Amino acid sequence: MPQSQRDVKNRIGAVKNIQKIARALELVAAARLRRAEQRIEALRPYADAIRRMTRQAAEAAGNVPSLPILEEHEQVERVGLLLIAGDRGLAGAFNSNIVRAGVAAGREHEGQGHTALFFASGRRPATSLTFRGLDLVDSFTGFTDRPAYADARRIADRLMAAYVDNEVDQVEIFYNGYISPVSQVVRRETLLPLQQATVLDESEDREEDRQEPESDHHALVEYEPDPEEILKRLVPDYVEISIFRALLESTASEHGARMTAMRNASDNASDLIQTLTLEMNRARQAEITQEILEVVAGAEGLSG
Repeated sequence: MPQSQRDVKNRIGAVKNIQKIARALELVAAARLRRAEQRIEALRPYADAIRRMTRQAAEAAGNVPSLPILEEHEQVERVGLLLIAGDRGLAGAFNSNIVRAGVAAGREHEGQGHTALFFASGRRPATSLTFRGLDLVDSFTGFTDRPAYADARRIADRLMAAYVDNEVDQVEIFYNGYISPVSQVVRRETLLPLQQATVLDESEDREEDRQEPESDHHALVEYEPDPEEILKRLVPDYVEISIFRALLESTASEHGARMTAMRNASDNASDLIQTLTLEMNRARQAEITQEILEVVAGAEGLSG
């Protein structure tokens, strides 16, 4: 049934209002994205240095010191999975990608005879995990738009306590790594135990590390105090900075994904407005034609 001119006009008005909202959200996300990019650029060198120092200290120490946070559990029975996403939606597949990756990893561990325990940073992953009936141990919300180091420390303390108290035997984190406003990649990293951590994987070194001269890369490093003592101090910092970096990467990815999603929504609204305008013009033409036919029919009736 064809719509009247008034109905189409009302739909055009509704779509224009939605387009204004999408455009406003796009501008807000763009402004927040610039600040998030600056924070990532400032943190990455420090985070890379902490990772490199931790790896080098572990290599120099040889045997990992006997400390609860550094002890590798004999058997891996329970695996803690930290899913880092956002508090809000309207960001395309940003949140759902993390949830899917975490759930898939949980099934993978269960297939190996392990128990998957979930931790969530952000309301969206927390509600999604609860809706799926999965074992959500703890959640951290309310700061995904602008995370502070204190938020990372709170999450790190909870995960380290879970590891030390044998609540979990391994900890993995999932987050969206920021590449560009239109490109984010889901990253999965092993955080604890240190012996299995991604930080000890040489293939994870950044490009600038691989470009160092061979003589500098293998330069003799003297430790004071000994590497074991330094490692004890570095590991908590390594866990905190790794989580903080993941939070910042996730925040930038969220703003980029929301900016892109709202831009696409605005463009789609423009296309829909053009289609509805054409439909309204056709309806107007049909009404005018009908009026002309009625006038002609009336004139013919009077003349007859």
